[in-house]
Amino acid sequence: MDGQPVAVPAGIGIDQQARQISSQHRPAANGVVHIESPVKATFSLCQFMTEWDVALTQDSIGGLKAGGGNEFRAYVNGKAYVGDPAAVEFRSHDEIALVCGPVGQKTDVPSSYNWPEGE
Repeated sequence: MDGQPVAVPAGIGIDQQARQISSQHRPAANGVVHIESPVKATFSLCQFMTEWDVALTQDSIGGLKAGGGNEFRAYVNGKAYVGDPAAVEFRSHDEIALVCGPVGQKTDVPSSYNWPEGE
């Protein structure tokens, strides 16, 4: 947001009381979304955001919206994503960034992630 990174919290998709996890979850605060499913399926950013209970549209994320001098952009592996970011499909080791800030603001978008061994 406005050129500053915002951490996605750990624990999304994990219900400690029920001792259950969603197919898409974030066990740690390291930026990695884990996908573990008993069936082969395609998972999208929209599904993860729904699990997080944060709305995602083509021009907004949660309460942050394009307009009034701000723009909203999505990137996958450092390249601008054209279309609705909710449709971004998770693929192994993709780096996904959502950016909201002043129109034309220069933002350093990560193109890769330094994956820990075994991830």
